[in-house]
Amino acid sequence: MLHEKTFLAIIPARGGSKRLPRKNVLPLGGKPLIAWSIEAAKESKYIDEIVVSSDDNTILDIADQYNIKKIKRSAKLSSDNATTIDVITNTIKTCKRNFDYIILLQPTSPLRNAKHIDDAIELLEEKGADAIISVCEAEHSPLWSNTLQNDYDMSQFLNKNLLNKRSQELQTYYRLNGAIYIANKEKLLKQNSFFLDKNIYAYIMTQKESIDIDTKLDFDFATFLLQEK
Repeated sequence: MLHEKTFLAIIPARGGSKRLPRKNVLPLGGKPLIAWSIEAAKESKYIDEIVVSSDDNTILDIADQYNIKKIKRSAKLSSDNATTIDVITNTIKTCKRNFDYIILLQPTSPLRNAKHIDDAIELLEEKGADAIISVCEAEHSPLWSNTLQNDYDMSQFLNKNLLNKRSQELQTYYRLNGAIYIANKEKLLKQNSFFLDKNIYAYIMTQKESIDIDTKLDFDFATFLLQEK
């Protein structure tokens, strides 16, 4: 709670994953991947309640080990067609207690910690915002990117004004890093998105803190970063 405002953190974690099987329970730094997000939420100064939503009994057992609330997903919410916002909405409606703000913490962001969460919540308060979403600086400028034709022709690949520019001269771009999403509960439910149409601000994290595990390479890189620490 912060200034009488309450916060519910939701950690959605399916048991299946096509690119990296069982990624949410893979051991990273001596504990399951999802445990990093659970511990970050538990260490937050402001989060009032944490819920893990999953279709997987192993993941739900991990939630039990941390003595936090768990919700067993239906088959419909566990399908490939189910969206994260579907899971969030269902979780909100399942919880008996009312909350002012909802925080989405994806388990694939293990280097996002309690300080990041609390800083984002404090930014929400400072700005008088309805939503905060974490970002980091893009590794490469999107101005150097484009689609390719079927014949791989590159004659129109870059804007001519960019041809003689160094990367340092280009404007800084930011990308979503998937670590923290916060939104006013009522507006989230009304707009069915954390991306509210107004009064929404970015919380900036470093690229190193923004690792998002989706593949074996991501997992190996996260392992390397933790060993480096």
